[in-house]
Amino acid sequence: MNCPGIRSRTGVTVSDAEPDTFGLSSKSNDGTGTGTKAARLNPPAYSDRAVGAESLNHWYNGLMLDDPFPLDVYTARKMQDTLRKQVRLIPLQTGPTLVAGVDASFNNHEVIAVASLFSYPEMEHIRDAWQREPLVFPYLPGLLSFREGKAMTGAIRRLSKSPDIVLVDGQGIAHPKGIGIASHIGVVLRIPTIGCAKSRLIGEYEEPKPEKGSWSDLFYHGRRVGVVLRTRDDVRPLFVSPGHLIDFRSAVRIVMACLTAYRIPEPLRRADAISKALRSQPRKS
Repeated sequence: MNCPGIRSRTGVTVSDAEPDTFGLSSKSNDGTGTGTKAARLNPPAYSDRAVGAESLNHWYNGLMLDDPFPLDVYTARKMQDTLRKQVRLIPLQTGPTLVAGVDASFNNHEVIAVASLFSYPEMEHIRDAWQREPLVFPYLPGLLSFREGKAMTGAIRRLSKSPDIVLVDGQGIAHPKGIGIASHIGVVLRIPTIGCAKSRLIGEYEEPKPEKGSWSDLFYHGRRVGVVLRTRDDVRPLFVSPGHLIDFRSAVRIVMACLTAYRIPEPLRRADAISKALRSQPRKS
């Protein structure tokens, strides 16, 4: 029996009859980003090639840490101190062909993270995957990784193809401890990541010029930690910071190449819309 679809504020319809179809506009062949054909969402698939398919156990300070996302605040802060020593900012070693965006939303009891995979630089949609986790960790500034990170890494690992780089809705090194959620995920999964946030967490900057592509540096205690990037004319800028295995120049270049007709890079825009639609859909046992 077909059940009526549930419509979210994003305009994405989630239907129990067709749970893997989302009415998102995909990029048109002429590159304008205004195509209207509904993109087909493939169900999550598992693969031995998926990012992080190897054990996530890490040896740090002589201790084996089975979970990089502990649920108590004291251990979480210690984990940050450990992981930030692993962050590396270097130019991209190879040109990416697959880029993913990962975002999360919440209901009263769950975190729902979605990873959306696209070809690069064509920005053709390939696949989406999601992961639901219990909402356990409290909302605490600077500790977003431990509230959303497990679900986000799970969603990325469910993609059937490994992304070459991941855009994360959150901060990279533009963080009080130098390890925001993008850096955290990059170290755990050992892949290049970029923090792409809609608002500033830390730092000082001068407002960039109003034209698309204009940018200014973000500084924190005299250290460059990000770029304030205008992604459309006369709109609020994004706060872009390298996460792991990438540098500032490469991070800006990738974000600009992932733009279509919107302020938000397309992989993140899609992940955000689907995560918000899924939060009103009951979890299936």
